[in-house]
Amino acid sequence: MARAAARIPLGKETESSDRVLQILSESARLFAASGYDGTSMRDIALACGISKSLLYHHFADKDEIFARIALGATRELYHFVHERLPEGAPPSARIRAFMTATGDYFQRYRWAWLASTASFWNDPEARRQKERMMWRDRYEGLIRTLISEAIEAGEIRPVDVALAVRLVLSSLNWMHRWHKPDKSMNPVQIADSYFEMIFNGLKQN
Repeated sequence: MARAAARIPLGKETESSDRVLQILSESARLFAASGYDGTSMRDIALACGISKSLLYHHFADKDEIFARIALGATRELYHFVHERLPEGAPPSARIRAFMTATGDYFQRYRWAWLASTASFWNDPEARRQKERMMWRDRYEGLIRTLISEAIEAGEIRPVDVALAVRLVLSSLNWMHRWHKPDKSMNPVQIADSYFEMIFNGLKQN
């Protein structure tokens, strides 16, 4: 049975041929499984069932492929989540949307997420890592603002915002270490359950 193609978050402004999408999809799988250093252009060509010369026709080197995946995954996470925050809703509802949208992104773009996450702190290109950190900071800024707004609105008690942000992000960002796609709960459902536990607590009322 043919393996389902991995989905790649390229952004609305990016157009790519089916062959380029195949290369990026298979590369994301390989980077996620073996890391940047453990993946070669030969590995990518073999996974795609194409010659190395055809691979080099589309991409100059492995770093260019990795850049499309890693930077794209970090940048598009911010856009994906931001676009799904309901305007005019109470802060708590927007926090819930932030968490479930992050789970949805992970579910849709699992391999790109894994490849990007595994290499975040050892990206071989310093300027690209700086840009990725900028997009990460924008993403984290969303939840920081939402928690602050929820406190101001009286929806949650005054807490250390930085610690609350770490709690929310840790619950979401470590999902890839244990979640299995064939389990009963999908990432969106897990993120929603995390919201209930964090904001309603574990203690029996």
